[in-house]
Amino acid sequence: MASDSPLFDLIGVGSPIMDLSASVTDAFLQNVAGDKGGMVLVDHVEMQRILGLLETAPAHSTGGSAANVTFNATRLGLRTTFLGKLGNDEFALSYQAQFKAAGVDASRFKRGERANARCLALITPDAQRTMRTDLGAAMTLAPHEVTPADFIGCRHAHIEGYLVFNQALADASLAAARAAGTTVSLDLSSFEVVGASREWLFSQFKRGIDIVFANEDEIRALFPASSSVPFSDLAAELARHGVLAAVKVGAGGAWLAHESELHRVEPIRVPNVIDTNGAGDAWAAGFLYGYLRGWPLPACGRIASVLGAETVRHLGPIIPHTHWPEVKTRGHGAGPIA
Repeated sequence: MASDSPLFDLIGVGSPIMDLSASVTDAFLQNVAGDKGGMVLVDHVEMQRILGLLETAPAHSTGGSAANVTFNATRLGLRTTFLGKLGNDEFALSYQAQFKAAGVDASRFKRGERANARCLALITPDAQRTMRTDLGAAMTLAPHEVTPADFIGCRHAHIEGYLVFNQALADASLAAARAAGTTVSLDLSSFEVVGASREWLFSQFKRGIDIVFANEDEIRALFPASSSVPFSDLAAELARHGVLAAVKVGAGGAWLAHESELHRVEPIRVPNVIDTNGAGDAWAAGFLYGYLRGWPLPACGRIASVLGAETVRHLGPIIPHTHWPEVKTRGHGAGPIA
């Protein structure tokens, strides 16, 4: 069981993906198979081929859903660590170094024999992002490599839904977290995850998941006969399965439901949205910060909205370092009202 004084408030569990971004012309995309604006999984050889066509090296930053949550939660002030599999290349070294520099404990990363996972965003002049992802070493994390020892000393585990595509790995992660005595949150991550795993998800809710994060598409995929049901009702329905439901509805704000509580989270309007990549992860990080500080649900929603709104003002999933002093001031100001 977890100790009375845990070493870490939060452990993120997921794929440590290095996000690469490059500005390209529409003509460049003629060299890349697949539709403009889509996301396609590629192998190492194809990723290297595309990178070799770029005139300049792409910009890079740490990425991956649970990793983004962990990174942002650390910046807010939580003590964090991360469980995922890094590769054997320079990107892996850079990823680990950036996490350490941000204050994330890096002792629980696993090491793989393949190149580190990478997601390349090819950004055309119309600001559309064409994504190509090589999961590399991250996809080689095996169920037997995840044990309760990975979660010892952690108060809460946040697991990204993409792990559910490998249900044996998701089972192992949840079982290990529960055995170590941590509370657990699960981000559903995509409607494809939900569509492929509905029965499994409901079985896990019954076994004990504390918080479930979902967006509009994901909550409707979870309750497929719900096309005309208000999101407030869907949040309450999810909460009836024994979880705290956090349903994000983009510019419409969010709904929080737990037991008999139901709260609307007002959105923060952003006049000039640059990039929505990572906004949902930042929202979850803000929520978890408030939740693990014991804030009431409305206050958790307010700080979540601050982080989500700030993220869409910038390119990429990471809020620039220079903006964090203001973000922290606004975020902590969104806390409990006396």
